[in-house]
Amino acid sequence: MSGKIKTVFICNECGYENPKWHGKCPSCGQWDSMTEEVRTFKNSSSKSNSAYIPASAKNLYTIKSDEEQRYKTGMSEFDRVLGGGLVKGSLVLLSGDPGIGKSTILLQICDKIGGDEQILYVSGEESASQIKLRADRLHVTTSNLFIMCETEVFGIVDYIKTQKPDIVIIDSIQTMNITELSSSSGSITQVRESTNLFMRTAKELSIPIIIVGHVNKDGNIAGPKVLEHIVDAVLYFEGERHLSYRLLRAIKNRYGSTNEIGVFEMLDSGLEQVTNPSLTLISGRPKNTPGTCVACVMEGSRPILAEVQGLVTPTGFGNPRRMATGFDYNRMSMLIAVLEKRDGYFFGNMDTYVNVVGGLRLNEPASDLSVTLALISSFKDVSILDDVLAFGEIGLTGEVRAVNSCEQRIKEAARLGFKKCVIPKDNFKSISTAVKKEIEIISVKNIREAFESVI
Repeated sequence: MSGKIKTVFICNECGYENPKWHGKCPSCGQWDSMTEEVRTFKNSSSKSNSAYIPASAKNLYTIKSDEEQRYKTGMSEFDRVLGGGLVKGSLVLLSGDPGIGKSTILLQICDKIGGDEQILYVSGEESASQIKLRADRLHVTTSNLFIMCETEVFGIVDYIKTQKPDIVIIDSIQTMNITELSSSSGSITQVRESTNLFMRTAKELSIPIIIVGHVNKDGNIAGPKVLEHIVDAVLYFEGERHLSYRLLRAIKNRYGSTNEIGVFEMLDSGLEQVTNPSLTLISGRPKNTPGTCVACVMEGSRPILAEVQGLVTPTGFGNPRRMATGFDYNRMSMLIAVLEKRDGYFFGNMDTYVNVVGGLRLNEPASDLSVTLALISSFKDVSILDDVLAFGEIGLTGEVRAVNSCEQRIKEAARLGFKKCVIPKDNFKSISTAVKKEIEIISVKNIREAFESVI
């Protein structure tokens, strides 16, 4: 008996469904994002219901877990973000801006693990010869890498079940399609159902599958939010295309922490790991120059040092300009207000700029003290000592508040040759005697004390 046909309208931005078309999505408010889709529903009957297999459950203590559950990718930075390696049977979504290096890093991983594992690379965007050209440029020489240029999901899944490769890479999920569905490739339904099918295949065969996802104009992962709920891990490549550094960050990870980051540098030969990002980010720092200070932020369990630059100059317009690169604009405005109200620095007729060198983005409040010191240094045209590092959160009354992982930050500063470290007064009592012998520690209560101690 034939099934029922139903027409629905789906938002391309958020996945909202409605039987009627709307010019503006009622869920996310996006204009002209509702697309028509025709669905066929099979009629249910008692016979079809009797064909279902009864569900079963297992006791937790009877389930055995293998000791070797992860594949090492050969890139310690990539493994760090994944939580130690690629888990067998996991589904990983790798996303990022176009040209950021997603396909590049995947091919490099194929070369590093291709000596022991068989890898299937499925491409829906490039031909085999185009992938070969990029592999030659990246010096990928493994003989265990197999290329498939296909977009039909059932054909790909049948090949995976027949050949049983160790690792599968899908580039990209937006090009995959299921012929039984009437919608076009890249639509909400195609992306969702294709991901569901790959997820079931990964779990059934215990084969890790990495899928590449595109981003929309807002920088978010294209497709419905349910796509992020299906996969086990969501990795996001970020960084400016005109800068050489790339950050790999986990937005979701069922098998590890979401606080870790991996740092890479884009070179002519591909992506190179940056195992000591602190040294790289502060190298080439100008000496005896007003408006610069070194901050230390925690990215997961890793302390990272970054140079913060501030520039304060008289404005040539009626309204002063404010600009922040690598730092939250609203937080910069708050810090300027604190400096005006509590410390008497008038920025009302000054253009103010804050820049974090190297493309790193400082989201932690511990970077507040470094930003304010850089701004005061530029405002007064007085240089901060080159061997000084500062961190601490700034409150609205101008006080410097305590931060976490203080001792770990100080050890990183001492390892890189800094002689003085300005920290909040409340953190000083928790520092061990051994650390105090390695570096001079200056505890401060407010911004004024901090600036007087670094000039």
